[in-house]
Amino acid sequence: MDILHPRCAGLDVHKDTIVASVRCVSAPEHHEVRSFASTTSGLLALSDWLGKHSVTHVAMEATGVYWKPVWHILEAHFELVLANAQHIRNVPGRKTDVNDAMWIADLLAHGLIRASFVPPVATQELRDLTRTRKQLVREVAQHSLRIQKVLEDANLKLGSVLSNVLGASGRNMLSAIIAGEADPGRLAALALGRARRKTSELREALRGRITAHHRTLLKLHLDVINALEHTLAELDAEVGKALAPIRQCVRLLTTMPGISDVTAQVILAEVGADMTRFPDAPHLISWAGLCPRNDESAGKRRSTRVRKGGTWLKTSLVSAAWAAVRVQNSYLHAQFLRIKARRGPKKAILAVAASMLTAAWHMLRDGVEYADLGRDYFSRHDTTKTIQRLLKRLDDLGCHLQPEVPAS
Repeated sequence: MDILHPRCAGLDVHKDTIVASVRCVSAPEHHEVRSFASTTSGLLALSDWLGKHSVTHVAMEATGVYWKPVWHILEAHFELVLANAQHIRNVPGRKTDVNDAMWIADLLAHGLIRASFVPPVATQELRDLTRTRKQLVREVAQHSLRIQKVLEDANLKLGSVLSNVLGASGRNMLSAIIAGEADPGRLAALALGRARRKTSELREALRGRITAHHRTLLKLHLDVINALEHTLAELDAEVGKALAPIRQCVRLLTTMPGISDVTAQVILAEVGADMTRFPDAPHLISWAGLCPRNDESAGKRRSTRVRKGGTWLKTSLVSAAWAAVRVQNSYLHAQFLRIKARRGPKKAILAVAASMLTAAWHMLRDGVEYADLGRDYFSRHDTTKTIQRLLKRLDDLGCHLQPEVPAS
């Protein structure tokens, strides 16, 4: 097998140590393995050591977040390759740190490592912000559920009357309960807006058994929620600053049904605004884990379930797809109904999410707004199949018709 990189190195990255294997087949030919600390001084020593051996290419596994400091220090001096650990797994029973580093170096020398997508630093920072925001939103939702649990324990059915316990009316009542108010009439009078129409229901729902223990728990959870919401406001301001250079891309993506500002920001944070990194839309769909995987042996096709990776992007696209299919008279709505009838709603919504990401790839590549194909796209695309499908449906219902062939 041909050697593509005669002077290369493989790194086995851990939390505290990094095992490096240099593989040089050009003069002077040699192999050498050394261990370095993962501290900044250790990484600088690693860079100097690789430079002394005239290494040109360095490969490492994507191990948690431990690879990132190594990448940041070495990227200015070497051609780096980030490998998926599942793609370069070594032979079982012979696994050591030294063997792993040598194995990675051998694979890199022969060009057998497929490089993972590593976005630019600006996109990585935006990705950190959007992922942190999603985690904080989840924490707010968790504490909201805990507040409802405390209310149920006190037999206060506030969640059965108000659609949002943490809305303006709900917060007024929670603050009054924490302050010591227990009269259902006074609490119900704190309702605002349309909630005032439910005064009688609120009085009945707020009649319960409130103890000092309940008030303490409500105060703790509400304080945490307020602090998280304040942090979210600061985080949104930072996201806005990071998006300033690509604000136009956000505007383009929001022209697609189901894509909100937040979803557009997540898409740009995960895949970036430069679509040249993906040769075509199917490569992007595969990278996002939205297409069936290939698993065939002895001519038999086994599981076609989508891969588990890409959860940050995949979950946002699926949520956006559920919103998009509610838009009547649209291509995405027609596609969902078409696939749902044959394959069920889960596969249908994944197909819609893949179509949305395909459209996003073309929009970002060409800098154009979304153009809907229309609900009758499939009928126009292949009239013969549509006629055959409708005739079969009529035949199933007991109505036998013979189609007329138009005169030429």
